[in-house]
Amino acid sequence: MLNHRATLARLGFILALAAAAIPARLPDQYTKAAAAAEGKAALFAPAMVALSMVLVFLLVLSRSESELDAKISSPGEATEWGDPDLSLLGSCKPAPSCKKCILSHPSCAWCKQLNFTASGEAEERRCASREELLARGCPPGELEEPQGQQEVLQDQPLSQGSRGGEGATQLAPQRVRVTLRPGEPQQLQVRFLRAEGYPVDLYYLMDLSYSMKDDLEFVRQLGHALLVRLQEVTKSVRIGFGSFVDKTVLPFVSTVPSKLRHPCPTRLERCQPPFSFHHVLSLTGDAKAFEREVGRQSVSGNLDSPEGGFDAILQAALCQEQIGWRNVSRLLVFTSDDTFHTAGDGKLGGIFMPSDGHCHLDSNGLYSRSPEFDYPSVGQVAQALSAANIQPIFAVTSATLPVYQELSKLIPKSAVGELSENSSNVVQLIMDAYNSLSSTVTLEHSPLPPGVHISYESQCGGHEKRAGEPGDRGQCNHVRINQTVNFLVTFQATRCLPEPHFLKFRALGFSEELTVELHTLCDCNCHDTQLPAPHCSDHGHLQCGVCSCDPGRLGRLCECTESEMSSPDLESGCRGPNGTGPLCSGKGRCQCGRCSCSGQSSGRLCECDDASCERHEGILCGGFGLCQCGVCHCHTNRTGRACECSGDVDGCVGPEGRLCSGHGHCKCNRCQCLDGYYGALCDQCPGCKTPCERHRDCAECGAFGTGVLATNCSMACAHTNVTVALAPMLDDGWCKERTLDNQLFFFLVEEEAGGRVTLRVRPQEKGADHTQAIVLGCVGGIVAVGLGLVLAYRLSVEIYDRREYKRFEKERQQPNWKQDRNPLYKSAVTTVINPRFQAPESPL
Repeated sequence: MLNHRATLARLGFILALAAAAIPARLPDQYTKAAAAAEGKAALFAPAMVALSMVLVFLLVLSRSESELDAKISSPGEATEWGDPDLSLLGSCKPAPSCKKCILSHPSCAWCKQLNFTASGEAEERRCASREELLARGCPPGELEEPQGQQEVLQDQPLSQGSRGGEGATQLAPQRVRVTLRPGEPQQLQVRFLRAEGYPVDLYYLMDLSYSMKDDLEFVRQLGHALLVRLQEVTKSVRIGFGSFVDKTVLPFVSTVPSKLRHPCPTRLERCQPPFSFHHVLSLTGDAKAFEREVGRQSVSGNLDSPEGGFDAILQAALCQEQIGWRNVSRLLVFTSDDTFHTAGDGKLGGIFMPSDGHCHLDSNGLYSRSPEFDYPSVGQVAQALSAANIQPIFAVTSATLPVYQELSKLIPKSAVGELSENSSNVVQLIMDAYNSLSSTVTLEHSPLPPGVHISYESQCGGHEKRAGEPGDRGQCNHVRINQTVNFLVTFQATRCLPEPHFLKFRALGFSEELTVELHTLCDCNCHDTQLPAPHCSDHGHLQCGVCSCDPGRLGRLCECTESEMSSPDLESGCRGPNGTGPLCSGKGRCQCGRCSCSGQSSGRLCECDDASCERHEGILCGGFGLCQCGVCHCHTNRTGRACECSGDVDGCVGPEGRLCSGHGHCKCNRCQCLDGYYGALCDQCPGCKTPCERHRDCAECGAFGTGVLATNCSMACAHTNVTVALAPMLDDGWCKERTLDNQLFFFLVEEEAGGRVTLRVRPQEKGADHTQAIVLGCVGGIVAVGLGLVLAYRLSVEIYDRREYKRFEKERQQPNWKQDRNPLYKSAVTTVINPRFQAPESPL
């Protein structure tokens, strides 16, 4: 069935791709002939419709088979809840055995008392909630209700350790065994103490491309200053050094032999051949050795801007023996002025093999197999750093700072700082990042087995609490030295584990671990197993109060054989008095002349259904009674067909102590008012005064000495206590009334026991009459606005007129047209020349 459904799903997926590809290809294939395209699209339309119908049919068929599989799945499989936070209280259902009962729901219990179920009642009825089984008469000692538990195996007290942080115990407990019942949460408290002077290993990883030339000059004198600053916070500190450039293949570096020997721009400056990663100095406490080895380094060069920093980080995390990492706080300082290559970039140089996640340093400390493996991905780098418990500090220039800030979000317990152009601020940057990382406590766990969920609640001291999501990590920020923080870790299993699972917890950046040994509780331990058992007619074994009969034996007590099953005499005991009707009322099976009822049915002939009682708010018998043979048997002080009514009357008693204000009767702790009255306490009616109207006069005379009761206020309002509230916050509960002189005032009615009433009155605000000033101000404002508009209009007209006049004067003062320049001017004189005229020659 599963293989068939998978085949259907794959076929449906292929058809969906085909249907989606047809319209997507048509425009590209038939662009040159629009008419032909339309014709072929019309031909494809029926095929697309047919494919869509087939796809829908396959999806429906696959879903139907999924539902069928769910219905016919083995009843012995344990229930799995996808959401561990979902409340399942009150949903315990009958189950045929103790094991299946406790796996069905965490609130289920099993009664193993012999003969607990009545005649005809199914053995499944032994499975119910603890309260229901006790109410049905099961002794507490006969209840089988396994509970999850915790056992602390190792819990050394938190301590600072010796001077320098050696031997400090910062995480407790160290080893715990947790047994989980499926569906039942277990909470474990984890404590962390930040010790003073915890040892530190710092590995300085530097980009030695040509652009970092000025930075190298400063780093050469860095060792002593860095050790001095770190020794201010811890007495045990070691530093090491490594460098990187890029892969030695095109297009990352030039492969011209002369450029491989000397990649720098000028031949006169000191330069070393390019390399991927070079481990120069193992971790040491000797500052002079650091400065000496760094002093021997020189810059190199490459062609493209991104560097091979990821290769260097991965090798520094994987080659722990060569680097010399101790089991202390590990810091990796990464300095660069450019971005990084990542997985896939190696294909540009013909490198297709993914990074294998192994150490490949040769005897000279060089990453020898760099040309064979591609750059690692961000996930590989983050996983390697987390597995090695290394905290990276990215010291980069301002141009690449945003890129590394985004990268830091993907790498747990990392920090980013802005590096100056010549790395002169690197010591202060490292100290700031170290203080930030060491004051952040992040508790995380190793991978979980299937069916186990974890959530965290961080108690960071004071009022700071952080509730984590399921599967998240716990974190506290700004933790001070000698401060203890707590993490409440909640475990919940949704299925049984085949074997114990060891779960590791650790605080990122610290070496200590908590080991949790996880077990699941998936069976009962009834201690009553008998082989064979006299209770089972010596033809079966007894387990948890239920008989499991030998082959060929049947019955609740294994009292008959299979050959007796079809005996008419035995079947007559499973029918009604007249011998007609279905066996066991159609709600059970006839075994050995007795009915074995199914589900919630009971009775000699399974005539009673203990699930057919009325419900209140969707709950059988309202949750306040037991359903027996279709009738709710309510708990004390509960009445009604669904036990929906409470015998209490506190919801019907008014402030004066009367039930329903004397205008109704109390039923189900609610007032049933007489005709003409309404309200929760039947204290309102259409012709009745509201509480505000009833107490207005007393509030006025008591607070201001005015009103109709001013002369006899003390006598008429003896039942009230009037107080003046200074500047109260008004809401909808305050009464708004007017005095006799039409002044508005506010008061609040607070009824007390014994019929007394407290009136809180807001003092009136006395002030002068500003009506005349308001009217005059409005009139004056209107006049002023009108005058302003008139003046603005006249001013704009004046400005326009002056501008036009100036333009006119300018044009008038310009010189007149000259005749020889006027294209319209024609002279009145016409000169005609005779072409044959010859002037006489001069005698001279």
